[in-house]
Amino acid sequence: MKKPVYIFSDGVLKRKNNTLFFESEGVQKFIPVENTSEIYIFGEVDLNKRFLEFLTQSEIIMHFFNRFGYYVGSFYPREYLNSGYMILKQAEHYLDLQKRLALAKAFVKGAYKNMKQVLKYYQSRGIDSLDRYIQQMDNQFENIPDIDSIATLMAIEGNIRQTYYGSFDLIIDDDNFRFEKRTKRPPKNAINTLISFGNSMMYTIVLSEIYRTHLDPRIGYLHSTNFRRFTLNLDVAEIFKPVIIDRLIFSIISKNILKPEHFEEDFEGMLLKDDAKKLFINELEQRLSTTITVKNIGSHVSYRQLIRIELYKIEKHIMGEKEYEPYVTQW
Repeated sequence: MKKPVYIFSDGVLKRKNNTLFFESEGVQKFIPVENTSEIYIFGEVDLNKRFLEFLTQSEIIMHFFNRFGYYVGSFYPREYLNSGYMILKQAEHYLDLQKRLALAKAFVKGAYKNMKQVLKYYQSRGIDSLDRYIQQMDNQFENIPDIDSIATLMAIEGNIRQTYYGSFDLIIDDDNFRFEKRTKRPPKNAINTLISFGNSMMYTIVLSEIYRTHLDPRIGYLHSTNFRRFTLNLDVAEIFKPVIIDRLIFSIISKNILKPEHFEEDFEGMLLKDDAKKLFINELEQRLSTTITVKNIGSHVSYRQLIRIELYKIEKHIMGEKEYEPYVTQW
């Protein structure tokens, strides 16, 4: 089974003996190309055109992050499943406002319901005061069926998410990880740093899965398709961020896997140290490979497979085969 490869060290990536080869100070390592699904680069890595050609030939996408852990961009190889028909259908659903709104509202509905499920999960574990946040999110969501513009829809989605974030201090209950308010670019405290890093990982994970479908990542519906490179991955990630990233953050803090010493202050904000990124990604990979039973599928699937299934559901909606209903966790 193919797996992602994460590179944190500085060095050189190249093609050697018809496979991938990484060379760093005192370290030389072959990376079997047939076992590699995608590559994440966190260190300072040199590579050449011959290596990129090999990635294209091997259908391997590569994501880059800067030293702060911010997503920089991706090497998105020539699509091997691209479909003119699917691009036309995606564009049709973007240009027709009612069709675009239907999909955009479905993404917001999925995100809202999963955020609510997260809060209900912790409510069932004794945090009764979460009820007022759930009620407020319900009230905000009630307005969505009547909305007739994407800008208003995004504003309400933002309000729901702000309400949801407001409950984090009750769930985490740790003075070393106070949320206070959402800050990004740069995040100002440890919990915001974890959210930003986790969300960036989620966007790239969805992008990697889109690469293995007929969908074009440049055409999103909630996030406008303009001069930004990719937007569909941002739409789909909204559904999974609460159940994968936020739950992961709560878990690694409660288990004391990440501690205050895993962070460092920079004049631009709070940074996650490299060893902390490795711990976070290790836990993330375990969560993505966790299998769950999903209603209407009838078998155990991993969270990573679930993301691919969500993309297939969007394909069917766009082709007019079945109306899209977003995934909602069944905890």
